Amino acid sequence: MLTQRQLFLQHNAQTSPEPLMLEFVRAKGVYIYDSSDKKHLDLIAGIGVSNVGHCHPVVVKAIQEQAETYMHLMVYGEYVQTPQVNFAKALADILPESLSCTYFLNSGTEAVEGAMKLAKRYTGRKGFIACKNAYHGSTQGAESLMESDFYSSGYGPFLPHVSFIRHNHIADLINITEKIAAVFIEPIQGEAGIRVADLAYMQALKAKCQETGTLLIFDEIQSGFGRSGKMFAFEHYNIVPDVLLLAKGIGGGMPIGAFISSLEIMSVLSHTPILGHMTTFGGHPVCCAAGLATLRTLVDNEIVAEVEEKGQLFKSLLKHPAIKEIRGKGLMLAVEFESFEINKKIIDACILDGVLSDWFLHCSNSMRIAPPLIITKTEIEEACSIILKNINLVVEGKLKD
Repeated sequence: MLTQRQLFLQHNAQTSPEPLMLEFVRAKGVYIYDSSDKKHLDLIAGIGVSNVGHCHPVVVKAIQEQAETYMHLMVYGEYVQTPQVNFAKALADILPESLSCTYFLNSGTEAVEGAMKLAKRYTGRKGFIACKNAYHGSTQGAESLMESDFYSSGYGPFLPHVSFIRHNHIADLINITEKIAAVFIEPIQGEAGIRVADLAYMQALKAKCQETGTLLIFDEIQSGFGRSGKMFAFEHYNIVPDVLLLAKGIGGGMPIGAFISSLEIMSVLSHTPILGHMTTFGGHPVCCAAGLATLRTLVDNEIVAEVEEKGQLFKSLLKHPAIKEIRGKGLMLAVEFESFEINKKIIDACILDGVLSDWFLHCSNSMRIAPPLIITKTEIEEACSIILKNINLVVEGKLKD
């Protein structure tokens, strides 16, 4: 009889020639358990997804109750479905007034695609600007907003009328003109290795977009829902984007994304033509119920208020000559080493030691630290102890390749 690993290789499409092949059977809180019941402390939360931890009881209960009530009824936007309405209203309650209207989708990539269409339709323009080393998704439109040739090689051509600026370089903002429909930007670049934008840059960007009538679109798919130490990363900059993109952490582990704007801007999708954007499963009732439960859990338990302190604890404990830099805000951190080879050895050794981490698509010499926001100080101390131990082993050459 074939093992699960063998079946995985035969029947599941592969995204790399050498997948990690870790076989997990359950997860709870900040831990994931493998087939031998060994627990692994999860420092990446499914790449920023499990902000309230794995299988949070409040989220699980909401999923169960909604699944017993109704699941898919109709394509998005035609029926009044209580889970969608309640989640959209709850988001509007914690967002600025200009971000009061939500379109729910299945993923972050879909949120990017929907926002691209929205920007073109609202402004009547064709051009987009995005940042170098950005990551916005893997569909053709979203990938058009990524300059990196490595991950797009062999999949083009992509959309025309897209140009790129450097993140955090005010001089580049001159490229934003009246021909640009929207600027897509991560206030904290994720796959570039956690690059935090400066206050002056972000405020200059907002001013330039207002001057040219260009929509400012914040991709907070990784940084949103408390990850940065505030509920939304734009709060660090005292500005409000025209469109906000969310996904990953908003569903408590369920697949859901969203683009959010004003009623005025979003209304253009409803006419000339009607059904300007469609999705069958976007805003799935079970996913929206999970999203609302996740939001309430974050707010009711004041989880976000502790995120910055927890991030600072990681920074204070991870002191080692081999660490070149630690970047980030809150629990969205990058620990930089001299090379990918060193970083990879440390990550692999930590996995064997029961701590899960990985690297970044555009910054392979840095270790990702983005655990569930519910991680305790004791668990942070445990994780840092294991990381430091394995840094020492790698630096001293005591680990085999």
